[in-house]
Amino acid sequence: MIMIDSHCHLADEAFAGDLEAVVDRARQAGLQGAMVILEGGNTVESAQAGRLQSLWPAVVTSVGVHPHQAHQFAGDVARAVATVRDQIAATPSSRAVGEIGLDYHYDLSPREVQHDVFGAQVRLARELRLPVIVHTREADADTIEILERDGGGEVAGVFHCFTGNAALAGAALRLGFYISAAGIVTFPKASELRDTLKTVPLDRLLTETDSPFLAPVPYRGKRNEPAHVVRVVETLAALHGVATEAMAAQTAANFRTLFGP
Repeated sequence: MIMIDSHCHLADEAFAGDLEAVVDRARQAGLQGAMVILEGGNTVESAQAGRLQSLWPAVVTSVGVHPHQAHQFAGDVARAVATVRDQIAATPSSRAVGEIGLDYHYDLSPREVQHDVFGAQVRLARELRLPVIVHTREADADTIEILERDGGGEVAGVFHCFTGNAALAGAALRLGFYISAAGIVTFPKASELRDTLKTVPLDRLLTETDSPFLAPVPYRGKRNEPAHVVRVVETLAALHGVATEAMAAQTAANFRTLFGP
C-alpha cells in the first residue's frame, strides 16, 4: 500500500533527535513521500530540511509565512514576499507556497496584518504558478474572499487539516481546491467533520498528519509522525466505503496531480 503524508513538519525541532528513525518508520509503513512545511525565513528549519532531503529524497517542501508569524512582517509585507520567494528559489524541492492563511482562534497576529500577508502570498503563488497550502481557523468567509480576490481564479491548492463545515468545503471545492484530512477525523467527537468529508469527491481528497501535532487515535496525546497517516487513510476509506488500498492509491494520485511528481 502506497501512501502520502501531504502535510507534516519534519523540519520542526521535535524531530531533531530521531529524524532518521522517524523516516524509517514512515517508509516501513508504506509512505511513498511527504510534503514538509517550512516556515519562511526560519534558518533552523531550512537546515533540518537539508538533512531530511539526504535521508528521504522523495520528500518535497513548501515555504510560507504562517498567520501566527505574520506580525513579524507588519508594515513590511514586501519583506514577507521576498523571504518566501528567495527561499523557494533556493530550495529545489519546493512545490507550493504555504502554509498561509488566517487564524482568528489564537489571533497571534493582528487580523489586518494576517490579511495583508496572506493576500500577498496568494499573489506570489499566482505569479510563480504554484499551489497554496491554506490554514484557516474561524475565518471561513475572509479566507475564501482573499483566495478569490488575490488568486484571480488562477491559484489552486489545498485546505489543510480541514475542520470546517460543509459550506466551507463546498466553497473550497468550487475554487478548485483539495480537502486534506488529518488525525482529527479519527477523534470520537468529530462526527460532524466525518459527515462533511463523506461529501468530498474521492478525486479531491488528501491525507496528512500535521506532525508533530494532532496524532490520530490510538496515538492521541503522543507526538505525531508521518507513519500514522495510515489511520487517516483507513478512516477515510471506511467513510467512503472503499478499500483502504484504493483510498491510499487515490489520495497519492491526487497529491501528484496537485504538487507534481
